[in-house]
Amino acid sequence: MKAQVYHVQINVRDAGRSFPFYKAFLGYLDYRTVHETDTVAGFSAGGTDIWVIAAAPPHAGHGFHRKRPGLNHVAFRVERREDVDRFREEFLAPRRLPALYETPREFPEYRPGYYAVFFEDPDRLKLEVVHIPSRPGG
Repeated sequence: MKAQVYHVQINVRDAGRSFPFYKAFLGYLDYRTVHETDTVAGFSAGGTDIWVIAAAPPHAGHGFHRKRPGLNHVAFRVERREDVDRFREEFLAPRRLPALYETPREFPEYRPGYYAVFFEDPDRLKLEVVHIPSRPGG
């Protein structure tokens, strides 16, 4: 049986901070808003949808850390290596969002030509914009 990821849900502490961030970030990556209320925002680009949900108050205070069990990060693949650099200059830099791990840079230990920038959302969920060259014949 073949399957693909249909959607990813990201729970956030503060919709007032996170929704504008995700609208700008995902909008930059050509996602469109398909649903929005005070507590839920859905985004689609025709592939895997992203849903951003305000955590219920009893759960919002615990905080997130990518080293705990659960989601570590979400990566968004772009077509060209230059798109990674452009994203850093046009999205991260104007918002003064620091890149993690001295990125963008290559990660040959992942795959040949793997070139990425890592950063965090308002709740410190790690996000990645990556270019991976197509494999010859694949």
